[in-house]
Amino acid sequence: MKADTVVRLYEDLRCPVCRDFEEDGGAGALRKMTLHGEVRTEYTLASFLDDRLGGKGSKKAANALRAALEQGKFVEYHDLLFQEQPEEAVDGYTDAFLLRMASRVKGLRGAEFDAAVKGMKYRSFVTASEKAFEADKASGTPAFAVNGTLLKEDRRSLMFDPKYVPLVVGTSTLPQ
Repeated sequence: MKADTVVRLYEDLRCPVCRDFEEDGGAGALRKMTLHGEVRTEYTLASFLDDRLGGKGSKKAANALRAALEQGKFVEYHDLLFQEQPEEAVDGYTDAFLLRMASRVKGLRGAEFDAAVKGMKYRSFVTASEKAFEADKASGTPAFAVNGTLLKEDRRSLMFDPKYVPLVVGTSTLPQ
């Protein structure tokens, strides 16, 4: 069964508002809808905060997430990286931090994953993901597109309330 609704989620791992969405906002509701086949969620991992704040943490975290995807551990690692997110202004997503966090995800650490993190194996993916974020004209993170249309600010803010997520993504209707 293929979902008719596609939600593209734009996130920068250094973004504290993204952490708020993941930890306390509508991410759980979106995940349930994804698991039930109501929507398909696609991630675009932005790294613009590195340019704004200095450092390489967003890029390194996006690279590590891509490596975790290869190991079938994207969701677990993604959640952990937001749970343990360093301060936005601190370039805390270092290789050592990313590998330490990966040690907490059963079955993730290994020679291949470690080499991918240390060597920025997925650098081209990270660059392409940032370019896709820019091309889609998302104004910061988190941002959301439903079936290719970016949500405007009023709808975007509703994504932080789990009860409104199904309404915003169109699997239900907003009350009048």
